[in-house]
Amino acid sequence: MKWVTLGFLIIAALAMAQGKRTFMGTITDNMCPTADHSRMRMGSTDAECTIACINAHGAAYVLYDGKDTYNLSDQQSPEKFAGKKVRVSGTLDAKTKTIQVDSISAAQ
Repeated sequence: MKWVTLGFLIIAALAMAQGKRTFMGTITDNMCPTADHSRMRMGSTDAECTIACINAHGAAYVLYDGKDTYNLSDQQSPEKFAGKKVRVSGTLDAKTKTIQVDSISAAQ
């Protein structure tokens, strides 16, 4: 019985590890989900506008890959990458279009 349980745990762990992906895109906010801040202009740069929307309007950080917008589980780390191209490592929940973020780094 122990071996069966251990086997299921190993299979579950492998399935979760396989779900991890790397996403490329721009950190923006859900009020300007396509990273076009020309209408809002709550700052002189896209980064300033993104941070202002987060702080003043209760928006949330998202990742825009040029086609789709993804919610981010981590709402602390994206601030230093606001308005910039990044690489996000994590697992996608396709139903909610939310990335369970493992790490965020500047795109090179």
